[in-house]
Formats: sequence, structure tokens, C-alpha cells
Amino acid sequence: MASERNGDGGEKRAENGGGGVEMPEIRYTKLFINGSFVDAVSGKTFETRDPRTGDAIASIAEGDKEDVDLAVRAAREAFDHGKWPRMSGSERGKIMTKYADLLEQHAEELTKLESLDAGKLVVVTRAVDIGASVGTLRYFAGAADKIHGETLKMSRQFQGHTLREPMGVAGLIIPWNFPSIMFFTKVAPALAAGCTMVVKPAEQTPLSALYVAHLAKQAGVPDGVINVVTGFGPTAGAAIASHMDVDMVSFTGSTAVGRLVMEASARSNLKPVSLELGGKSPLIIFDDADVDMAVDLAIGANFFNKGEACVAASRVYLQEGIYDRFEKKLADSLKNWVVGDPFDPRVNQGPQVDKAQYERVLSYIEHGKREGATVLTGGKPCGQKGYYIDPTVFTDVKDDMIIAKEEIFGPVMCLMKFRTVEEVIAKANDTRYGLAAGVVTKDIDVANRMTRSIRAGVVWVNCYFAMDADCPFGGRKMSGYGKDASMHALDKFLAVKSVVTPVYDSPWL
Repeated sequence: MASERNGDGGEKRAENGGGGVEMPEIRYTKLFINGSFVDAVSGKTFETRDPRTGDAIASIAEGDKEDVDLAVRAAREAFDHGKWPRMSGSERGKIMTKYADLLEQHAEELTKLESLDAGKLVVVTRAVDIGASVGTLRYFAGAADKIHGETLKMSRQFQGHTLREPMGVAGLIIPWNFPSIMFFTKVAPALAAGCTMVVKPAEQTPLSALYVAHLAKQAGVPDGVINVVTGFGPTAGAAIASHMDVDMVSFTGSTAVGRLVMEASARSNLKPVSLELGGKSPLIIFDDADVDMAVDLAIGANFFNKGEACVAASRVYLQEGIYDRFEKKLADSLKNWVVGDPFDPRVNQGPQVDKAQYERVLSYIEHGKREGATVLTGGKPCGQKGYYIDPTVFTDVKDDMIIAKEEIFGPVMCLMKFRTVEEVIAKANDTRYGLAAGVVTKDIDVANRMTRSIRAGVVWVNCYFAMDADCPFGGRKMSGYGKDASMHALDKFLAVKSVVTPVYDSPWL
């Protein structure tokens, strides 16, 4: 199924473009612990489902506390007595480079697995998700031998230096919207730092994590360094967050679950926690913007990956002079937006990841209607089966409406007006989140003022989703703390130790 909007408001259908695509073989469905695929101790499994239809894809081993204990034990042994943290950085880098080569060689199969499991567009997954994963591995492979301490200029007769040592066993909990990207966003710097790890992929999208765990072993990553426990957040995820022998946790997901991870850390061994959480990012478009460019940017910033992105610019602020032209151009552009099978190359937007997320997004759309916002486009499900939703744009949105305040994580855009720079700065910052923002203007003075005034982890000027392995990424306020990507990402996997010795009879200090 694929559908697109006709100019008269009706729908036209296209044949299922995925029908002729060979689906991937599901080869890895068990837990990956200490270099082997094993059943869960309980023997339990759960189903991962195809969001195009709601049908089961495969039965996956359901890990629980006992399985996490086994995985942590393997990771602890690999860290305390294994060779990974004792290798030189260049040796680790060589293995990571081989890992990236294997990922590249198996890109097609991994692309299909990820698209099938998460409802992601094949053409985008191949180019963006798998490409970024390979790039992230290569980046941190190059960083592995560049982890340095400092020489300290101490004021008395001592000499000092710092060591940056691997934290130990890392617990890595990843979300379902970008499974491969988020796996390597966390695993790659952890590997470079010399850590060992237990990874819990989201229960909605476990297939790619198990597949790339198999590739890690082929690349020469020693047994016990990477362990993957599939299962559910309240069981497997909670066991990782509260484990007394896990030395740090990096979590990406909702703000509500991030709080639970912090609480579990505090109640257990006070392990450091890095959090990348929700967002309600503003996209601010000034009167001098090119309307065509601004519309294209807003569509991508909201509907890329069916709106399942923490940085989605779901609050679009338009200066009064450009508002009417933007609204008309946006409505016209979305008439040709195709919703349908993500294996069809003609499709712009696939299904939401699962039934729960589909229903959640639809409930927010109904909230918007009840609160008095006007539906410009969409506002309803799409198709007879699967979890498809028409791209939805609301106008007449007020800042205190639920759809303007809460993260929706779906294809929903809110349009709002502003007059002055001062007004829109206040509106942009009037949120509990602080993950990202976008500014569209030709005025460098306005751009500079906005980038320095918006309280967010990243501000994109005349672009959006401009992410790179060398660009730090992470939020402020209730969007979390700690950085993913860039050399800053290594910080959470490294402990700083000071070493001081006395200096006798030195001619200088």
C-alpha cells in the first residue's frame, strides 16, 4: 500500500512496491552473551512485529534479570582479565576498522532488517542509518589511540599528571527509532575507550543489534566485550540500570524512563548516567527566509523518519510576514507526500513503529482537535492495515496546548506566529526540553543572536538534522545531559585519575 493526497483532498493509491523485494532471512533471535547466541534462562520469547501489517516477524529471546547477570558477569570478566582494555589504542582501532568494513559489506541485509523491523524507508536507511553507523565506527576507530591525559603544573614541589582510564562495564540502553545508529553511537566510543558492555536494544527493534553483534565477533572483538540482551525495559533494562557491577549507564529514550534510570543508579551503586531524552524543538522562520527552502526544511524536520525523532521540529514559529505564504506552500507540497510501504522507493513516509506508538500519536491529534487547533493537512490514519498516519499539520496552535508542549514522536507539525526576535526567543525557551532548535534567516546578526539565546544542545541555522560523527550531540534541561558523537562522547566512558609524586631538588617548579 502507498497513498498520496490528491489536490481535491482525496487519496490515490499505488501498488505495494515492497511486494517484489526479497525480505531478509531472520538468522539471529537469541541473546548474545560471551560471544555466543543463547536462549534466555527462562526460555521465554516475545514477538517482534512488522509495522506495515502488524504481523509477527520472529520470536526473540526475552532476557530478564538472570540473563543480565550472566551478561554483566561476562563483561566484567572481559574487562578485569581480558585483553580488550589491555590492547593499545591502535590495536583496538584496527579491529574496529575491520568491524566497520564488515558492516559495510553486509549493509544491504542490515538495511532490510532495520526497515522491516522499524518501518523505516529502505532508501533512507541504506544511505543514512547504515552509512552513519559505518562512519561512526571509523571515527572512533581513529580516536582509540588519541586518548590522552594532561601534565599538571602544580604549585608546590610535586609533579602530577592525569590518566584517562576506561570506566569498566558499560550498560547501553538504546531506542527503537534509529536502532543501528544508536547502537554504534554508544558502542563505538565505548569500544575505543577500552570498556566492555551490555547492550539492551528496544523490544520493538531487536533484529539489527543481534545481527551486528554477530559481525563484531567476526571482526575479532573478544568474547564478553559486547553482549546483547533483548527484552523489555521494566525487566532487562531495569536490571542493567540497577546492577551493582555495571560501572556506568548510557540511555537514550523518553524523559520518564530516563528518570527511572537515574533512580536505579542512585539506589544501587551510584553509577554515572548519561541521558539523551525527549525534545520539543522549535524551528524559527523569519520573514526574510526563502519560502520554498523553509517549507522543504520544515517538512524534513518534522516528517523525516515518520516524525519518530527526538529532535523533530514540531514547534514551527513563523514571523507574521511569511506566515500565509508558508502555510499555502506547505499545504500544496504535502499533496504529493506519499505514505506507504517503506520498501517502495516512491514512498516518503512509512508506518509508525508499533501499535502503541500509532495509537499514542493519534491520541495527540485528537487532543489538538479538542483544544481548538485547526487541521491543515492529515489528522487521521492512512490505509486499512498497519500503523500508517497521514502527515498532520495544525494551525491556530497556542503555546499552552498539549500538542505544543508535549513530545508527540510522530508526523505532527504545529504552526505558530510571532512578531519580534524578543518574543520568539521567549517562546522557543518556554519548554522543559532543550535538545535542538532551527533558525531560518538571511540576517547574520539575527542568526547570531538566536544561536546565543536559545537554550538547546544544538542549533541549526538554515539547515536541520545536520549531524555528524565529529559534532557533539546532547541536550539540556529535561532533554538530558552528556554528549554523543565527537571526542566529547568518550568522556562518559573514561574516568580521570590524578597521579602525583614529589619532586626533590628541582631547579624549577
